[in-house]
Amino acid sequence: MKKFHQYLPESKNKRILVCISITLIIVILLTLWGIYINQDYGIALFLIIPFLMGALPTILHGKGSNLKLREALGMGLFTMVIYSFLLVLNAIEGLVCIAMASPIGFACNLIGSTIGHLIIYKKPGKAPGAMLILIGLVPTTGWLEKDIPPTLTSVVSSIEIEADPSTVWKHVVEFPQLEEPSEFIFQTGIAYPINANIEGTGVGAIRHCNFTTGSFVEPITVWDEPRLLKFDVLEQPAPMKELSFWDIDAPHLHDYFVSKQGQFKLTQLPNGNTLLEGTTWYYHNIRPAIYWRLWSDYIIHKIHERVLMHIKKNAEGARLQSFDKNAHSFIQKP
Repeated sequence: MKKFHQYLPESKNKRILVCISITLIIVILLTLWGIYINQDYGIALFLIIPFLMGALPTILHGKGSNLKLREALGMGLFTMVIYSFLLVLNAIEGLVCIAMASPIGFACNLIGSTIGHLIIYKKPGKAPGAMLILIGLVPTTGWLEKDIPPTLTSVVSSIEIEADPSTVWKHVVEFPQLEEPSEFIFQTGIAYPINANIEGTGVGAIRHCNFTTGSFVEPITVWDEPRLLKFDVLEQPAPMKELSFWDIDAPHLHDYFVSKQGQFKLTQLPNGNTLLEGTTWYYHNIRPAIYWRLWSDYIIHKIHERVLMHIKKNAEGARLQSFDKNAHSFIQKP
């Protein structure tokens, strides 16, 4: 590292820019390898690379120009901002995915900058080895975690509907066009349901739940009218359309978020109403799973909520129409 530092500019600002530029070249090459060659969206991409963007500029800078901790932190954050901008500019990622990854990414970045600063002032002799280990961790981790099988998880949402199960059932199996969403999450490109229709009845019927990006093709596996409708997911559309300057078709939009099964369970309550539960079983090949599950569970809950509220509105409306029709018929009797 001593020989390397001899070639760095004496000016602090120029030295910082050179270190940031070298770091960007390294992390972008590692990112391209991870996404397009190793085909892995995992710890290497979302934890180690942000950590590397914090630590590496500081380690490359060394003790020259008496680098302060706040300057090291600034270098790391600036590197990550430029890195994110380059991903969007080159149609590698969209704004929404970068925004989702930013909380955990910036946290790792700040930790990396702090540790990098400690290394150059407390253990400068360890700096070259630390730098090589950090760089090597990205392909090593990406290669090791790629074949770890994903875990199937479920999300359950429920709502009480002022109608009996038989009335609700009709609006569960298929439903007309939903109103345009007002929720912010669906203004960002996240796919949301617009209607549902079904071909046939009973087990083997094919239900189509149509989203803004395409259709879920759902062969019925349990038809227990009016208590339980269960289905597999044979085909599914992209989970979102990326917000970007370009038309992005990022690899993570295909086969990284996978819906496997779903069901609607109807339970008649003592007051005559119906408790309607919607469940989705899914897995994703994006890590760390515990972090990304927070996002996916929230989005699925919002999708469930949109569908359940629509079913509730239609079922209760049908119940009132039936009540009014019966009342009118009773009044007309001589």
